[in-house]
Amino acid sequence: MDGENASLAVTLALYVGLPAVVLFVGWLVGHLSETKHERSLAAREEALKDIETTDLRNPPGFAGAEGPCSLVSGEAVVASDTFKTWVFGLKNIVGGESKTFTRLFDRARREALLRMKERARELGCDAVCNVRFDSADIGGNATSGAKKKNSNMAVALVSGTAWRRPAA
Repeated sequence: MDGENASLAVTLALYVGLPAVVLFVGWLVGHLSETKHERSLAAREEALKDIETTDLRNPPGFAGAEGPCSLVSGEAVVASDTFKTWVFGLKNIVGGESKTFTRLFDRARREALLRMKERARELGCDAVCNVRFDSADIGGNATSGAKKKNSNMAVALVSGTAWRRPAA
């Protein structure tokens, strides 16, 4: 009987314990990475808050400006961690909004916007107007069928026209 119990314990450890450890490590690493990225975004947003962004054709208060400096853009691809991808697979069974993927897309959008603002600052510009957001599928998530690879990624693209404040 002792041999059977030991065999059962090893089987349970392999089939239940090992996947549980892998999921926990995936969650922990993903959580730490996401927290670090959130802090980085907040610090960079604070540093770039003086660069105005608008979806208007011309930035307000820039009457008399020489004209636009340049087209600027930002792109970001943020991948999901193992745990969230696994939970998302379970969520697909019942449907509904996935708040973790909503946050993932929000982080990608914020990162892309910051990269665009950083490019505008490099050009010496004070505002970006005519801002447009877009997204794309680079991981094959739009495909269906048996050969579908689950590589959950949030892709954000943003572009706009950088402007320099008129000289006083």
